[in-house]
Amino acid sequence: MPVDIIRGTNKKPVASDALANFFETHDEFEGQIFLGYPIIGTAEGRFAIDAIWLTPTKGIIVFDLVEGLNVGEFQDRQDEAANFLEAKLRAHRELISRRKLLVPIHTLTFAPALSHSKDDTVYPLSTQNDLPKSIQQINDWQIEGTDIFRKTLSAIQSISTIRKSRTKRQIKRIDSRGAKLKRLEDSIATLDAQQGKAVVETVEGVQRIRGLAGSGKTIVLALKAAYLHAQHPDWRIAVTFNTRSLKGQFRRLINTFCIEQTGEEPDWEKIRIVNAWGAPGKESRNGLYYEFCKVHDVAYYDFQSAKNTFQGENAFAGACNASLGSAKETKATYDAILVDEAQDFPPVFLKMCYEILTEDKRLVYAYDELQNLSGESLPPPEEIFGNKPDGSPFVQFDSMKPRRDILLKKCYRNSRPVLVTAHALGFGIYREPSRGKKTGLVQMFDHSGLWEEVGYRVKDGRLMEGENVVLERTNETSPSFLEEHSSINDLVQFHCFKSEEEQSKWLVEEVQKNIKNDELRCDDIIAINTDPISTRNKVGPIRKRLFEVGINSHLAGVDTDPDIFFQTATDSITFTGIYRAKGNEAGMVYIINAQDCHSSMFNLASIRNRLFTAITRSKAWVRILGVGEAMDKLVEEFNKLNQKHFELHFKYPTEEERKRLKIIHRDTTEQERKRLSERNKSLANVLKDLENGKINLEDLDENMIEQFKELLSRKS
Repeated sequence: MPVDIIRGTNKKPVASDALANFFETHDEFEGQIFLGYPIIGTAEGRFAIDAIWLTPTKGIIVFDLVEGLNVGEFQDRQDEAANFLEAKLRAHRELISRRKLLVPIHTLTFAPALSHSKDDTVYPLSTQNDLPKSIQQINDWQIEGTDIFRKTLSAIQSISTIRKSRTKRQIKRIDSRGAKLKRLEDSIATLDAQQGKAVVETVEGVQRIRGLAGSGKTIVLALKAAYLHAQHPDWRIAVTFNTRSLKGQFRRLINTFCIEQTGEEPDWEKIRIVNAWGAPGKESRNGLYYEFCKVHDVAYYDFQSAKNTFQGENAFAGACNASLGSAKETKATYDAILVDEAQDFPPVFLKMCYEILTEDKRLVYAYDELQNLSGESLPPPEEIFGNKPDGSPFVQFDSMKPRRDILLKKCYRNSRPVLVTAHALGFGIYREPSRGKKTGLVQMFDHSGLWEEVGYRVKDGRLMEGENVVLERTNETSPSFLEEHSSINDLVQFHCFKSEEEQSKWLVEEVQKNIKNDELRCDDIIAINTDPISTRNKVGPIRKRLFEVGINSHLAGVDTDPDIFFQTATDSITFTGIYRAKGNEAGMVYIINAQDCHSSMFNLASIRNRLFTAITRSKAWVRILGVGEAMDKLVEEFNKLNQKHFELHFKYPTEEERKRLKIIHRDTTEQERKRLSERNKSLANVLKDLENGKINLEDLDENMIEQFKELLSRKS
């Protein structure tokens, strides 16, 4: 395999491009090369290495890059880079045997503008033409253990520390759930190539990062923010998100990464973790929209006033639109903005972020369309950011600029059975069609190729409109180690109960086992209620039972600060509604009252997306619980999936059928739902009166009946 090139930023662009071009045209080499990475903390301050190549055959080669003809004191620079890197790696015990660093570090000065190289076994200096020869002269590395390469890469990426659990695990049995969870966490302590690119690669302009739940978007975004801050400490950077409980997670990740990389805590005046909406008051309440209103001296809408003015579902979009329209001229207030969960924001919010950036317009937004709880997809960038005076788009992604549009296919949180279960239920793949309907599908991608982009492979049939297809996930996109620790029947379980009390009793008994027998900690467990409106009432009886057996619990965002999700200090189980669950994860996830997600007269696509999002919070095991007949039907859907060996078998709907799905299962406002209910009630009364003979068909307007017949025949 050729070398994976990850392009960061440094002050030597010409030499960096020359080095990258060399490896792009020499596929005899392998490994990963980082340009402008890592940044190392030293007693004198932060030290940025020009480039580093980690290869299975040579170990580590640190490149000292030279722009122009003056090589200067390159021997001193080689010594300095090698010493600082060795000190960093020696902090990782798994890379040391007694006093010996297990991976060799070599140095090489690369000066592409020079005409002559310098053959020196200690301080080699190479031109562009002689680089293959200079590399060959470096001694080969005999790898001591198959894991050393991966562990070295993890140490260079500074991921091993970041991926560690919030608190240390006390493991007594190697076969307990706690032990299995620890092994899982250790196994994902390295970023894959695509994640590494997404963190380090920096572009001038807008960058989009797409990926499934569990593909690492939040970690990638946090590390990218920290990397930009380390490289450009004078930049003003904002990180924003939709789920308030992500705020603490972002702060922890960015802080840890900065300390790992530079030896210093971040300057929180320069890198700001800020809410999207915001409000007047203390700093923690600040938000990008509120800042925009203040800086541009335009009217600010709080949630209630925006809801009253622009209707509840469009409140934030309306507020952002009004403020952008009122600003005479936008002022640049940030050098870079990173947006997580972009699928949950109105597109105009991204436009607002774009407008308040400096001229390079460094906006990074990450999203997963399947976690969109509103049922709306993000439009293409051409539509979001608009056109220039000449009619060409401000932002456009194409195959010529792959670094602007990064797709994370590999899922590191959910095992294959868990992820496919979430997709099958989210799309309604095995849902029984209701009376008079041809399909049970709830929603479908408009572009069939998206299935392959998110990591599925066609096993049988064709991924085309009107065609039958069978899709499967492979080890490449769903690593097998995520499911090998437990049987499939243990990874995913559905349980139907006769009453909520029975559901509550079972859940409490299982949580007791998790803590007393399974060696799980309280912060390894999340209980999610899928209906955000009823959460407080629904979880109350369960929490009362837990308290009676001596187990603490809290309702995230209600018993805690809005920015707090887990409470590790008090050994407390997290209960949450679906909106606060987004962006968080746990080893064991309990989903209660899942029957609410089976069917609905309104908003079924969004409701199914809630179930998808809840299931994908699980790092290992998920228990989907519910009550009554609707839950039985969800169980039937899962059983069909199980019988199909966790493959998706369905007929891809045509464009007309997809449009119909969107109409049937669309999101509706409260006013629309009320009006539709009234119309349905009126129609039901007419049908009932006709059936009972209270009115005759002849009593009804003949033209209206004919119009009704025509409409019904057109829709059938």
